[in-house]
Amino acid sequence: MSELRHQVMWNRLISIVEEQALALVRTAFSTSVREAGDLSAGVYDVRGRMIAQAVTGTPGHVNTMAAAVANFIEDIGPHRIYEGDSYVTNDPWKGTGHLHDFTVVNPVFRAGALIGYFACTAHVVDVGGRGYGPDATEVYEEGLFVPIMKFAERGVVNEDLLNIVRHNVREAGQVVGDLYSLSGCNDTGARRLHAMLDEFDIDDLEDLAAFVFDRTAAATRERLADLPAGTYANMMRVDGYNDSIDLAVTLTATDGEVHADFDGTSPTCAHGVNVPLTYAHAYFSYAMLVALAPEMPSNWASLAAFTVSAPEGCILNAKHPEPVAVRHVIGHFVTDLCLGAIAGVLPDVVPAEGAGALWNFQVSARASDPSSGLPPREVLMFNSGGTGARPTLDGINATAFPSGVRTMPAEATEQSGPVVVWRKELRPDSGGEGRHRGGLGQVIEIGPAAGYDISVSCMFDRVANPARGRHGGGDGAPGRVHLDDGTPFDAKGKQPVPEGRTLVLELPGGGGLGDPGERDAAEAADDRHQGYVS
Repeated sequence: MSELRHQVMWNRLISIVEEQALALVRTAFSTSVREAGDLSAGVYDVRGRMIAQAVTGTPGHVNTMAAAVANFIEDIGPHRIYEGDSYVTNDPWKGTGHLHDFTVVNPVFRAGALIGYFACTAHVVDVGGRGYGPDATEVYEEGLFVPIMKFAERGVVNEDLLNIVRHNVREAGQVVGDLYSLSGCNDTGARRLHAMLDEFDIDDLEDLAAFVFDRTAAATRERLADLPAGTYANMMRVDGYNDSIDLAVTLTATDGEVHADFDGTSPTCAHGVNVPLTYAHAYFSYAMLVALAPEMPSNWASLAAFTVSAPEGCILNAKHPEPVAVRHVIGHFVTDLCLGAIAGVLPDVVPAEGAGALWNFQVSARASDPSSGLPPREVLMFNSGGTGARPTLDGINATAFPSGVRTMPAEATEQSGPVVVWRKELRPDSGGEGRHRGGLGQVIEIGPAAGYDISVSCMFDRVANPARGRHGGGDGAPGRVHLDDGTPFDAKGKQPVPEGRTLVLELPGGGGLGDPGERDAAEAADDRHQGYVS
């Protein structure tokens, strides 16, 4: 088969998984999927190696899901994989790092033979337990744990599993609906794949997968040559849960490979900010790809160049049954941590530190008058601070990096439950000064709708430890959390908002880059005109 023909088919495969992801967005029940794009989708060969992934999605999902399909094959057993099957799990250590993400895998058969798999992941609004937040002290408290098992066998859905889910989550309709959406989007991918194989008159993916892996591996080795062989280290201090923690990494670059060792990182925490190593691995791989090969497709061959290690007992290598519900709060910092290690040798590539972790919050709304008949509701909203300044450009305002999820619109949040978003605006003076300014955070003010009281599960960082500037740039502004009367509110944990009060979130800004005295006068004037600085 010619190289041109293979390339055309590779492009078609990417369009197929993108349609797979968009099918999930269109049919999902949770706002985290529909509005924020907190998902991933991909196609795999018969060995569970990812051939292509959708552009729509997050590194934490895509790069962990890349390793997850092999776990499904092993646990289900090749002798129990049938046409019409669908498999599911939210196992944090065999999936994507916490219980709120469900991964669904569907095998694809052609003429009775297994030819590959489609897989996808989505964040659901609730899995029971304490609810989405960092308060639990064991994974058992964090919600329903579904081991790798069959969602459907030979086309027949496992109603016993769905019955267990319905009786263990607060938003049963949304969660069960999302499980069907996940399996359904895999079916969309399979139908499109069969149409492609019919068009090109081939029976399997083996030759195409070999072509993709060969070309990707060669291109990845070529790009990694831009990082000189050697060792590079960095440390970062972040808020943790009540006590600040240190993240440490030593990168070792060799011919065509980079290894990250997280030795020196603080130990695991008593609460759910711990990170399974698979999730830390995902954001390290992403850091290396965006720095060295931003145009490189993410698949088995590109990800194979990046390996990790960490001492057991460190916060980036949590083990069962340690709590991991908000593993993103620490895990998202791994990208800036690893980029900081190579900033000295790639000064024209690496940005300053940004807000990093998302400022997600979960609202539990309950009727003020229990006799009113108003139903209890759970509402999840994703929000972002500013990114770090780039070597040639300012940071980006209120934008998620490295996760890449979108900030949820206020209207979508209000539609999903009894929450009122009173204010949502950029936060002046939050970006660090520099030749290039850090991205701005935002200010969000929320309260309950009439007839409800709310408690808010906070999972915020960069309050005690703001994003650091680089090459003489200033630090970004730290985050703040308080009631509208100025009363402080804890940055982590579930707390009630008193009657008559609203909650104000001031999201952190990104660090600046370069000497502030070298900032272009016209850009400085525009900052004042736009209200970005006082």
